[in-house]
Amino acid sequence: MTLDALNLMPVLPEILLLALACAILLIDVFLRDGRRDVTYWLSQAALAATFVAVWFGASADQRLSFEGSVINDAMSDVMKLFILLITSMAFALSRDYLKERDIQKGEYYILGLFGVLGMMVMVSAYSLLLVFLGLELMSLAMYAMVVVHRDDIRASEAAMKYFVLGALASGLLLYGMSMLYGVTGSLDLPAIRQAVMGGTASDTALVFAIVFMVAGLVFKVGAAPFHMWLPDVYDGAPTGVTLYMSAAPKIAALALLLRLLGDALGAMLDDWQTLLIVFAVASLFVGNVIAIAQTSFKRMLAYSTVSHVGFILLGVLAGTTAGASAALFYTLAYALMTLGGFGLITYLASKGLEADQLDDLKGLNDRSPWIAFILLVLMFSMAGIPFTLGFWAKLAVLQAVVDIDMVWLAVYAVVMSVIGAFYYLRAVKMAYFDKAIVQGMPTRSWDARLVMNVNGLAIVALGLYPTSLIALCASVFNAL
Repeated sequence: MTLDALNLMPVLPEILLLALACAILLIDVFLRDGRRDVTYWLSQAALAATFVAVWFGASADQRLSFEGSVINDAMSDVMKLFILLITSMAFALSRDYLKERDIQKGEYYILGLFGVLGMMVMVSAYSLLLVFLGLELMSLAMYAMVVVHRDDIRASEAAMKYFVLGALASGLLLYGMSMLYGVTGSLDLPAIRQAVMGGTASDTALVFAIVFMVAGLVFKVGAAPFHMWLPDVYDGAPTGVTLYMSAAPKIAALALLLRLLGDALGAMLDDWQTLLIVFAVASLFVGNVIAIAQTSFKRMLAYSTVSHVGFILLGVLAGTTAGASAALFYTLAYALMTLGGFGLITYLASKGLEADQLDDLKGLNDRSPWIAFILLVLMFSMAGIPFTLGFWAKLAVLQAVVDIDMVWLAVYAVVMSVIGAFYYLRAVKMAYFDKAIVQGMPTRSWDARLVMNVNGLAIVALGLYPTSLIALCASVFNAL
């Protein structure tokens, strides 16, 4: 196989990120513990360089490389750009938090870069082999990141739960993929699609393969009833790690769902649509109802993640271009909102105070009216209050569900959203109307302040004028 046949240009950003991550790994070995800011800035530079490579290499046309196992198209370009941007913001918001707990280690940033590499591979994977390779690269990096605070028993417990249950999910996914390969005779998604559409594969075996693969995928994203790991891991991991885990990986997971179910198994829509309906209904109920009983801000946001995953699944199960576009819009909006939510915890935390309880939000308006306003915007948007970014995202998904004549499912989602609004508004009430328990605000670095402000203003701007992001998501799938 020649280099011309491989066509390396579509994967140039991945090659660049891999080379830079390896270089930073070598440099970090020679740095003293007090100079980890060098690793931080090198990691930010690596993300920026990869962002530029993706931006200038973007193309509206589909490009295949490595004999069709890698695809580069508009969807992959948009997802990669957002993954890189959100990861860069997560690093900036986490730095002060890690410093104050003496856990600002080079491993956090280096593992984060390798995790991003895995996400980018997932987004461009057009073969079952690369799908699994990218997923495991991302997962293994995050397993290690959870336990970056080696002396914290809660972090160690969270890492063990995440590793064991994540390995179980990977096993389910791999078993489903092996069955799919067995009945279609190919690892490449286009060949699988042809085999399924041509009727050469056994329907019974395909259904079993779909069940195992969907179970493995929803396990990874934290959809109910496979959500049992998510609240414990999000709560037990250092908040800086939770911040990284909660946002960008959801974008990569959506790419897997769209590639595997939409591209390869589109002809089996009726089978996987039924499965996703069950998971979406369960996620909306479990996430919104159990979040009401939480006193921990981190656990509340973790259960809200389960409910948001339910909305993302609603867009995917529509099986239409509008549904895929709505799912992408919702995922990008959710990534920005959850980045702000967990980022707010790291922003308020100080040495000796985690700021991860709802009581820690009391009197926030007296301490910092601007940060309280950002909290208000975030909570309103997550709740789907009209004319916020979250409202437009929910509306797009509900419209896609109504278009396939599942009005009952849209009504159910609205009812669950109304129930979920309670715990979001409770956080706002504590910030504005309760007496403060904690006094003063911690000092934050300029980049953390910048990212926090930009994140809040972006959600406000996209809520007032969502057309640009909606049009971007629609153009991604109209170009396919």
